[in-house]
Amino acid sequence: MKKFYSIIFAMAALGLLFSSCQDATQTDTDDTNSNAQTVADAGEIYSLPDLPYEYDALEPHIDERTMRIHHSRHHQGYINNFNNEIAGTPLENMSMEEIFSNMSEHSTSARNNGGGHYNHKLFWSILSPNGGGEPTGELAASIDESFGTFQNFKTELENAGATQFGSGWAWLIVNNAGDLLVTQTPNQDNPLMDVAKVQGTPILGVDVWEHAYYLHYQNRRGAYLEAFWNVVDWDAVSARYMAATQ
Repeated sequence: MKKFYSIIFAMAALGLLFSSCQDATQTDTDDTNSNAQTVADAGEIYSLPDLPYEYDALEPHIDERTMRIHHSRHHQGYINNFNNEIAGTPLENMSMEEIFSNMSEHSTSARNNGGGHYNHKLFWSILSPNGGGEPTGELAASIDESFGTFQNFKTELENAGATQFGSGWAWLIVNNAGDLLVTQTPNQDNPLMDVAKVQGTPILGVDVWEHAYYLHYQNRRGAYLEAFWNVVDWDAVSARYMAATQ
């Protein structure tokens, strides 16, 4: 009988220990998630911008599932991390442009996540379900002057996106002389950063991270870059061009 009660007591103790471990694990996980998003959830610095269109509005060129994950998870993640990185530091009161102009002096986290926020915010703004075609007015004239033809420009930008090794971006920028240039940056860098090989004001950017296209295009980055032209909002790009050249 004593042996029987000893076995029962041992089993109960093991059950209590297992339950305690589960509770501790759950608590640790919850605490980690909560701490990681404290600043972001409070909305104290930067917040996720709403898209000016629905997640499925760019189909079939960019699919709904990719847009939803890209915007609500990837972009939100950059914002959460950036807010937590700069909270309580002098960077909290600086503009993105000010931070980027001295990016080499700041942390890798600020570089990656600040760039991730800025780059995606620009990306969403130059896409439209009514996009495509070709630019007009001063932007069109400047593209012809800089690249010879609009088709030459398209080819150069697609090549920049296709040849960017690993993750990164392809850009159309206005440099300090007011000229249009196509360039590329790795990871979440952009041409406003002092670490960029070619610097200038970005007026159009295309995300060539796999998360931007892999669900629909798999490894066919070139097909994604070709489809991109169908959703470019040239009015928005032109507005950015005019602002950069004033």
